[in-house]
Amino acid sequence: MSDLSGVPLALSRAGHDRVAARRADEAWLRSAWKDPATRVLLVAHGKTLVVDADPPSLLLVSPDEAPDGLRYLLGTDAEGVVYFAVGVEELPDGHVPVVLGDDRRGEVRVAGIRQVGAALDARDAGLLVHAVALDNWHRTHRFCARCGHPTQPVNAGHVRRCPDCGAEHFPRTDPAVIMLVVDDADRALLARQPSWPDRRYSILAGFVEPGESLEQAVAREVAEEVGITVGEVTYRASQPWPFPSSLMLGFRARAVTSEVRVGEDEISEARWFSRAELRRAMAAGEVLLPGRVSISRVLIEEWYGEELPAENRW
Repeated sequence: MSDLSGVPLALSRAGHDRVAARRADEAWLRSAWKDPATRVLLVAHGKTLVVDADPPSLLLVSPDEAPDGLRYLLGTDAEGVVYFAVGVEELPDGHVPVVLGDDRRGEVRVAGIRQVGAALDARDAGLLVHAVALDNWHRTHRFCARCGHPTQPVNAGHVRRCPDCGAEHFPRTDPAVIMLVVDDADRALLARQPSWPDRRYSILAGFVEPGESLEQAVAREVAEEVGITVGEVTYRASQPWPFPSSLMLGFRARAVTSEVRVGEDEISEARWFSRAELRRAMAAGEVLLPGRVSISRVLIEEWYGEELPAENRW
């Protein structure tokens, strides 16, 4: 099995230092916000402003240009530039022409991680995933889980504190396993959810339950969704997936049974594919696989042995 450590998972890249030690340094935060070299990313409900050039990039503004909103410290880059995000309720819509500074021109548009995450460079991908994850958490955790009192953001947006009972609440991360199941003939199992359009296939996934190990979660989810028992479970890689707050933990699982039994709730169809069968199905347009933004495509390509055709994607 190949080593995935060198594979650039789209949303696992980062080009900024999160400088956690600076989050409680109010004097430093004020100074950084006043610095005209500081850059600010605007985020609203999982989306941001993107310069739609080749390649695309985040539209980053100066603190003076940033609107009011909840402010999050994202970190610094290798040149010492400080990055913040500001959560807003809406972003300006429509295409706005901009000059990029090197005689290139582009248009600014509203986009989310699924649309541009794989095309951004490491710095922008890391900043966007960080900002979206924080913004999603703040929007849904405004009250204290202990006493119900409204909480206040502290630590540069990385903690919410209850002024009534003193409880501190930290950003939520939900662990989820995602696994490519293979059998003794080295076939891969691909499946469809009932809500997906025709031809869309991917691998199995599910959330880890309380008191459950990752390996147990893999075995349980595979059994529940397709009725297959798995034996050996091997960790491959991880990827943040802020929709709204998941961490996808990727595995390869070896099936010890092969009869597929799907229920009607989570999986509508599941099929075993050899490499030749998958190649024919893709060429015929019968199967569309996830795009490069998802760890699922990387796990499929690892088994397949090479990159899948770029045009074959959701």
